[in-house]
Amino acid sequence: MPDIRVQLFSWRGYIPIPFLAVMLLFAEPTGMSMLFGGAAALVGEFIRFWGVAYAGSLTRVTGGVGAPQVVVAGPFAYVRNPLYLGNTLLYAGCGAMSMALWPWLPIVALVYFSVQYWLIVTLEEEFLADRFGAAYLEFKRNVPRFLPRFVPWQHPSQEGQHPDWKEAARSERRTFQAIAIVCGILIFMWASK
Repeated sequence: MPDIRVQLFSWRGYIPIPFLAVMLLFAEPTGMSMLFGGAAALVGEFIRFWGVAYAGSLTRVTGGVGAPQVVVAGPFAYVRNPLYLGNTLLYAGCGAMSMALWPWLPIVALVYFSVQYWLIVTLEEEFLADRFGAAYLEFKRNVPRFLPRFVPWQHPSQEGQHPDWKEAARSERRTFQAIAIVCGILIFMWASK
């Protein structure tokens, strides 16, 4: 029997599209929803961008799970899955901006993406434990999966891990475009009321 986690991993970039379509179809943005939702979306994309700067463009693959090393610096010193945390805040922010089918669409999306990310993360954790053994297990023991630590975890290997902001900007180009389109549509809808 095929592992559904492998399919979810390879489709993870496309799965938000139906939610975005429903969100835009039923959007009823207000000034307050745009302000607070926009702030959450910005924080989410900042966390994603910061994570990509440290992990590199390998986080953007749609094939199999892979990693050249265990990244423990930057946002990874606070939370093991900063990109998924960032995605969740980004999606929640866009949903709040739209006020589409409030509160049912956001509740369904939150439950769906929580289950999806939990399944994907368990697959990634198996790969990382097999590939990196004790180094990954030490990281896993010290850094929470989704809820960030208040104080960053300190580890000697962080000294050799530095952000590549240019590569992150190149890697996130499509994400920036998608955010700009969605936010632009929501701003237009709100301003046209």
